[in-house]
Amino acid sequence: MIDRARTDATHDPSLRSWVDSANAPQADFPVQNLPFGTFRREYEERPRVGIAIGDQVLDCVEAARAGCFDTLDPSVRDALHGWSLNGLMALGREDARAVRHVASSMLAAGGAAAEAAREIADRILVPVSQASLLVPAEIGDYTDFYASIHHATRVGALFRPDSPLPPNYKWIPIGYHGRASSIVASGAPVRRPSGQVRTGSEGSPVVGPSAGLDYEIELAIWVGGENALGAPVPIAAAADRVWGLGLLNDWSARDIQGWEYQPLGPFLSKSFVTTVSPWVVTTDALEPFRAPLAARPEGDPAPLPYLDDASDRARGAFAVTLEVSILTATMRAAGLAPHRLSVADASTLYWTPAQMIAHHTSNGCNLRPGDLLGSGTASGPGDESRGCLLEIARRGAAPVVLPGGEARTFLQDGDEVIMRGWCERDGARRIGFGECRGTVRAGG
Repeated sequence: MIDRARTDATHDPSLRSWVDSANAPQADFPVQNLPFGTFRREYEERPRVGIAIGDQVLDCVEAARAGCFDTLDPSVRDALHGWSLNGLMALGREDARAVRHVASSMLAAGGAAAEAAREIADRILVPVSQASLLVPAEIGDYTDFYASIHHATRVGALFRPDSPLPPNYKWIPIGYHGRASSIVASGAPVRRPSGQVRTGSEGSPVVGPSAGLDYEIELAIWVGGENALGAPVPIAAAADRVWGLGLLNDWSARDIQGWEYQPLGPFLSKSFVTTVSPWVVTTDALEPFRAPLAARPEGDPAPLPYLDDASDRARGAFAVTLEVSILTATMRAAGLAPHRLSVADASTLYWTPAQMIAHHTSNGCNLRPGDLLGSGTASGPGDESRGCLLEIARRGAAPVVLPGGEARTFLQDGDEVIMRGWCERDGARRIGFGECRGTVRAGG
């Protein structure tokens, strides 16, 4: 149910835009969305802050130069001239909300601001087809969580049938520190990594290309604001540090992972590349799609006090549909459409983004603007909602049969993984996250 006390005129499902492509029923970027990103215009090196509207990008630099954001504080206007979203993320959610409100008045049909913007549309709008979409922020640190109990249970059962979940799982949001330098934007190629692998329980390991390359569909959680080193973020304040959400593909070399992960967890099996979607859907745009914390089974422990908050229990999750499809080289050559592998609902995660932030900072760790958190594989309870090939193919025991007769247990060279996300709810306009794509290439 939508909490109307927390929505405003920008969420009105009847709003339409003078940018016609934004009004299509299945458009990811209607005027009710207005996600932020960074991009380059054709033949220009300087990255710019942009806002997606239909199949166009609002160039915030040009719009600011034209006076469209003159009602905003100078610090906000300066952030809109930045080369990334870090400046806006540093200011926090309230200023991002103010930018979104001005953009809504510019891009919604009707009104003086919209008419003024429409007169300079050729200056402030760039077709997506003529823009290079980039990683949205300069990422200082990246942490990947393990927040789906359905994923953790299934994967654990493949390796430890008698005890699939570690004893700490239901007490703390488990995570590990990933590699920020190898995070790339949607569309960047994914080179198959090489690494040390040992098959069986005896003998020496060998080094070679991974034969167990996998994907993992996750929510990308972008951090706004900052806490000082040594200053934990209380759970009641942690939701305001969630600046927005995107999509994330945590590419994983399972055979490398299986050999290296004891005793300190993933290393080279994850750090070779991580793909993120280029658009960040703000927490304010997601307000109609809030959801309660997923119900815990009877007998599960309640979160400890530093992870428990009444507001977070009631509305700390997000009802985001997450879909994964595959397009192999053979399918592409035959003109076949991508094949859906799974679809899941992110609201089934065992831990909310606010709980992840509260736990992450509970030891005094400082999170900075533009830091990235991954939710961990967002799998649901049903077979159709398994969020990686390790789950779907059951560690190779049940290969996935694709149109045209191919089968997959893990990814092969030429395979393209396509992730999409969207939110739908009665009484609200559908909004989307765009795509998170990557095509596997041979290593070397």
